[in-house]
Amino acid sequence: MATQNTAYPITEHNYDVVVVGAGGAGLRATFGMAEKGLKTACLTKVFPTRSHTVAAQGGISAALGNMGDDDWRYHFYDTIKGSDWLGDQDAIAYMCEQAIPAIIELEHYGVPFSRTAEGKIYQRAFGGMTTEYGKGQAFRTCAAADRTGHAILHTLYQQSLKHRAEFFVEYFALDLVMDPTSGECLGVLAWNLDDGTLHLFRGHQTVLATGGYGRAYFSCTSAHTCTGDGNGMVMRAGLPLQDMEFVQFHPTGIYGAGCLITEGARGEGGYLTNGDGERFMERYAPNAKDLASRDVVSRSMTMEIRAGRGVGKKKDHIFLHLEHLGAEVIHQRLPGIAETARIFSGVDVLKEPIPVLPTVHYNMGGIPTNVHCEVVFPTNENPNNVVPGLMAIGEAACVSVHGANRLGSNSLLDLVVFGRAASIQAAKLVQPGTPHKKLPGDVLTPLIDRFDRLRNAAGAIPTAELRAEMQGIMQSDAAVFRTAEILTEGCQKISAMSAKFSDVLVRDRSLIWNSDLVETLELDNLRTQAVATMYTAENRTESRGAQAREDFPNRDDVNWMKHSLVLVDQSGKVQLGERPVTLTTEGFDVDPVPPKARTY
Repeated sequence: MATQNTAYPITEHNYDVVVVGAGGAGLRATFGMAEKGLKTACLTKVFPTRSHTVAAQGGISAALGNMGDDDWRYHFYDTIKGSDWLGDQDAIAYMCEQAIPAIIELEHYGVPFSRTAEGKIYQRAFGGMTTEYGKGQAFRTCAAADRTGHAILHTLYQQSLKHRAEFFVEYFALDLVMDPTSGECLGVLAWNLDDGTLHLFRGHQTVLATGGYGRAYFSCTSAHTCTGDGNGMVMRAGLPLQDMEFVQFHPTGIYGAGCLITEGARGEGGYLTNGDGERFMERYAPNAKDLASRDVVSRSMTMEIRAGRGVGKKKDHIFLHLEHLGAEVIHQRLPGIAETARIFSGVDVLKEPIPVLPTVHYNMGGIPTNVHCEVVFPTNENPNNVVPGLMAIGEAACVSVHGANRLGSNSLLDLVVFGRAASIQAAKLVQPGTPHKKLPGDVLTPLIDRFDRLRNAAGAIPTAELRAEMQGIMQSDAAVFRTAEILTEGCQKISAMSAKFSDVLVRDRSLIWNSDLVETLELDNLRTQAVATMYTAENRTESRGAQAREDFPNRDDVNWMKHSLVLVDQSGKVQLGERPVTLTTEGFDVDPVPPKARTY
């Protein structure tokens, strides 16, 4: 069915569920929903197997116990500790308990995991993963060499095709379609890049699986497509984001290129040294050493560089050593890392160390949801108020299982467990074939007007120039270490940059494969998230996980044991709020973990 607009005819598609994004979370939800008999559409701006999950290297965590004693309750404890007690403990319990059946399912679906000599799934060590509640080193991260994300993504896409999910590839999601009276999400408006047409996708549940917004920063491990489009759409719909101040820096991005060197390299026995050749992590984390959590290692590396103990001519980076591991281990367990290091730093890992530097890697914050993946719009009366018809999963969402800092190999787990949970909940909520109600009023007009306005933007500042300004501000003022002075200045600079967006210039007026307009739409999504990150970082006067305030070096559980909420409108106005952290584990066979000092 087609509805007419004077400038943009709109083709309407009716589905039981609509998934936006075809990374690990989106594909697990897509095939899970199709498997349960729901008519499922999946929209993606890139071909599914080019989604950023394909770049995940090190592995996916689950307490299988294939290479030593393990228990999902140890995993639960580690995740809470890693989150610096900002993670919701009911959601963490669900993720860690469901990790075991979720990984076994993946194996049965066809994921080609590496194997032990006995034929079991190979598991390697990762930072912050322990046994006996912090006493021993856990080997919990299931790996397919160092291309685990690639293996999982291709398998999930194959399963989606098997279950006859329908894909709309190279469709750019523009905005959520919301009922202004009930607050219900009715679907999504999208632009087909191939032929320039606009499409309305109606779904009884719309699932946002649009990934993180790492490209708000200058140096990051994210693909150029990681522009947090779902987060931008949510804020334009008047819904807040949660915990946006928590941005994870991965300790080992290749110096000068930002490309990721997986934590699995240290899990296999790699180690860091400073300019004096010293294994300095023993000083900062005497027990875990190089396998401390990512925020701890990133800060330790930064402190070494600040103290003048970096390597290189400028003493501005650190060395990661793998040469002692030998050719057999590297070729079998880390083949992609050897290739990446050779291409992007000219290093032969068998003979010399890799130059590395902490690089933006993951966004702990995102769209607030409950454990069933339903988007939450907190009110004074109900902090867990659900937005009807809207779900979010993966890095776009904030369940919150990662809290203030995500443990390595919990991200792929998050995608799979909550993609699966979304399909389970959707099957409970949606009766297949239920007709859609008529769209209320003229809800599409403001969405089309925004698209048309940006397509014809005739300002003075090119998109690339504005994007570079934003990325520079975020890199310098929302970095590994933060102070009130830097953050206050950062808030002023990022707001000024965001305001300039009204003067943006789009030179290409076409509708077919208009990359100029695509990048402008992505920048519109990124800029509000950059503002949200800077203002929430300035507002949180404590150090917790990835939020490291030099002027407030300690964690403050009395005043800040709470999630932050933020809403940034199109004019740049910022509204801040809060939501309680769930510290209970009702319904799970595990006791809550009370807050204590976080040491490794």
